Amino acid sequence: MRIAVYAFDSITMFHLAAPLMVFGEVGRLGLAPDWETRLWSDRAVRTVEGYSVGDVAGPRTLDWADIVIIPSWPLPLSPISESLRAKLCRAHARGTPIVGLCLGAFAVADAGLLHGRSAVTHWEMMPALAKNHPSIRLDESVLYIDHGDVMTSAGTVSSVDACLHLVRKHLGSAVATRVARNLVVAPHREGGQAQYIERPLAEPAGDTAVADVLEWALGRLDEPLSVDRLAGQARMSRRNFIRQFRLVTGTTPARWILQQRLSEARVLLETTGWSIDAIALACGFGSTVTFRQNFTSAFATAPSAYRKQFADHSHNDRVGETATSVGSGGRIRRG
Repeated sequence: MRIAVYAFDSITMFHLAAPLMVFGEVGRLGLAPDWETRLWSDRAVRTVEGYSVGDVAGPRTLDWADIVIIPSWPLPLSPISESLRAKLCRAHARGTPIVGLCLGAFAVADAGLLHGRSAVTHWEMMPALAKNHPSIRLDESVLYIDHGDVMTSAGTVSSVDACLHLVRKHLGSAVATRVARNLVVAPHREGGQAQYIERPLAEPAGDTAVADVLEWALGRLDEPLSVDRLAGQARMSRRNFIRQFRLVTGTTPARWILQQRLSEARVLLETTGWSIDAIALACGFGSTVTFRQNFTSAFATAPSAYRKQFADHSHNDRVGETATSVGSGGRIRRG
């Protein structure tokens, strides 16, 4: 995987570092030694903090790349140059995915690659993107949107989530989780989670209670986890719990539980030899049919096909692993 990250004059060090950090960690951990990331630009680069960036490749890097990333865009906003627009369009026409992280969505939109599509950017700049490109359907309720050939992400730290999504997409959930753990970032922030926007803060007591329930629920994904049960665990009324939960996570309890169950299912498909039935049970789906339907809807592939693509066969060859790893009631036993 050859990843080209565009560096422009006045970029922040964080936005430049986010993709380099995530994709670089893949190589440093030896998880995919053939992944390579290069900075490229069409001009000299000095960060907004005042540091000059050396060893930056030229625009011909686009001919080399499998993915092109625009990690942000300068403020005040200005349209991309005709030269950069043409380069991005040519790369896209060759089948190279174009990724706009945070304000990088503006560059992708200016290139005409988001016309009539859904997209996301930093919440504060949503009105500006809507004004500049009224054909784009903006969604502030997500961290990133991946169309396959074009991808955009929400603000700042969501860039890390989007890059972890790309690792997960190409190398599997287990690899992405290991990278996230090594970088000490949350591996559970899926694309459907809302970015944090300027809204009243949750009461401290409620915030702490919801955080405790999240941790509690992650250890009981095989059990029924209704909203009423979660609210009871938090010692809140149903109505107050749903409100606090949305403030803390940006999504509903039911949606969050489904995301965690699907995330756990991906790890089990990759790292165990458990049957599809056993995984459905262990992850709390009511039936194998329900599991298959939800998995296919979320990832556009069946569980068996996902396993075939991402499985670690050194785990799958273990005899009798299902019987020894799933206890009564489907409880997952790590060991």
